[in-house]
Amino acid sequence: MNPEIVPIHRKEFLREDGMLFVRTEGIIETMAKAPLIIASFIVVALVMPIQTSFSSTRTLDLILYSDGSVHVSSNLDVDPLNPDFEIKLFGPSIDNFVAVSENGFLLSSEIVDDKVTIDTFGSSSITIDYDIHDLISKEGRVWTFSLDSPTNYSLLMPQNSIIVGMNALPSNMIIVNDQTQLELSTGLSEINYILGTTNPPVISPPVTDPEQFSVDIFTISIIGVSIAAAIVGGIILIKRKQTQSLSILENESPKSETNIDSLDTETIFNLRPEMREDDKEIIKFISENGGQVLESDLRKKFLQPRTTMWRAVKRLERQGVIEISKKDLQNLVKLKKVLEDEE
Repeated sequence: MNPEIVPIHRKEFLREDGMLFVRTEGIIETMAKAPLIIASFIVVALVMPIQTSFSSTRTLDLILYSDGSVHVSSNLDVDPLNPDFEIKLFGPSIDNFVAVSENGFLLSSEIVDDKVTIDTFGSSSITIDYDIHDLISKEGRVWTFSLDSPTNYSLLMPQNSIIVGMNALPSNMIIVNDQTQLELSTGLSEINYILGTTNPPVISPPVTDPEQFSVDIFTISIIGVSIAAAIVGGIILIKRKQTQSLSILENESPKSETNIDSLDTETIFNLRPEMREDDKEIIKFISENGGQVLESDLRKKFLQPRTTMWRAVKRLERQGVIEISKKDLQNLVKLKKVLEDEE
């Protein structure tokens, strides 16, 4: 007679007194693993929303211009698994928006009010640059910069600007190319400043010697006459240049097109009076190099990163001053031969 085969997991033991014992090793092992399993579920539940909303700001740099606009440059970490990335800008009045991946590729974007949606194309880090007109208010000579920043940032003040009031002290302050750069902390910052031209003159102490006093008056008179003559001469030169520019424009065709080859840079600036000072320097450099240069040469000349120079070049292209073409896989920037007056 064959003995009965009992599975191991159901093997039972019967003592002589009739009590039945069941194996508990499997139950104890399962009870020991239960807390680990529950902890794993908790970790997964916490990590999942972090991954889906992953984004952080590495750097934030702002530059204030004398025309009241502000340039914003920010480097962001984004989720490479999310094809679209949405970020809220510092206001709705946005110009010259550019988004670039960590590999230097331009990314497509769409701006609606104060939000922008960027196609990341698997990028884990992107850099955005744009100009904004919502951060500076003007009241007489005193202008006020105001920003509620979500992170620490640097702020470069305009040239010849004088800070007259701040709601909080910066963590650091340095001078960069005669401009004040501030390191500001997270939160609301308000800075009041005025735009000046020159430093106030130093007043000499009064002279007590009569002879010295008469000599000083004579010297001051000569200096005053020289300054007046220089001012009059400058006004005459400006009037002549304006007259020459008007005569050139009057002889043009009804389409008001002007040949760049017959004009100097000053005439171009007269036709584009709204052009920024840094853009004028780019036009001068292109003109001095035969009317065309590579974009890489512009970056070397002005020590600007790729995104900043690309934004400036595109701005000049929209103004109809330059045209961009490809040469040996590089961007060739050329002054246009025909410049149309803006309506």
